[in-house]
Amino acid sequence: MKDDNKEMKHPQKKEAQPPFKDQERQQDTPGKEAKMQPKVDHGEESYKGSGKLEGKNAIITGGDSGIGRAVAIAFAREGANVLIAYLSEDKDAEETAKHVREAGKKAILVAGDVSEEAHCKNIVQKAVDEFGQIDILVNNAAFQMARESIQDIPSDEWDKTFKTNIYSMFYLVKAAEPHMKPGSTIINTTSINAYKPHPKLLAYAATKGAIQNFTANLGQIMAPKGIRANCVAPGPVWTPLIPSTMPMDQVENFGKNTPIGRPGQPAELAAPFVLLASEGSSYMTGSTVQVTGGTPTI
Repeated sequence: MKDDNKEMKHPQKKEAQPPFKDQERQQDTPGKEAKMQPKVDHGEESYKGSGKLEGKNAIITGGDSGIGRAVAIAFAREGANVLIAYLSEDKDAEETAKHVREAGKKAILVAGDVSEEAHCKNIVQKAVDEFGQIDILVNNAAFQMARESIQDIPSDEWDKTFKTNIYSMFYLVKAAEPHMKPGSTIINTTSINAYKPHPKLLAYAATKGAIQNFTANLGQIMAPKGIRANCVAPGPVWTPLIPSTMPMDQVENFGKNTPIGRPGQPAELAAPFVLLASEGSSYMTGSTVQVTGGTPTI
């Protein structure tokens, strides 16, 4: 009998391919999972754990949806308790927590704005109160907005993008470090935009370049303490951020220009995060794992 779980699949045909014509309208930021067409795959049915993170405790920002939800599901199935930090999408966050709890692990929800240092300190303190220590910090929360020109970017939006995407990482790492023992890991989400900046994502792309540099430097600073810091650079990934921040004509063909010809699904990002969180990457720090659908980063 053929084992479907072991069947190799053509990567171009494995997941939904553009054009995506079924969006009702552009969503309000930060977007909702329930309105996504096609539906997002977070690995709910496909991800199988093997105990790589047994007994670990993780914080995941932006953990309510998209890549964050996929990482939370994978971490829980690998044995980790998860604190899910999110902005305000309670329904999406509860759905993520449900999958974590179904895996037999503890799920803690903390709503609020990671662009505020006081809230980042609160996230860390909540994790320490609930788990006792922090073994994995995933800085994944992000904001973007597509704009035609620099004149179209409001100054407060520029500030919001930097404070959400890069300031928050500084705040969270600074607060979490005293509670992280040797062997702990930090994983930051950067982007293909760190290498190939999209002309309509000036603020977002600039933050992703900063995250790349921040992580490379952090890996060196933290190494003597036994804490590793790495990042994942996704290409186009089908998440609520896309229809809530990009014009609908761009959403329709999102990811089509990659060699694989489609956007990635969050489920396809889970394994690299698990690798960087586990002992399998013990000789990696300051590194970037690129998951770009074949778009070169050199």
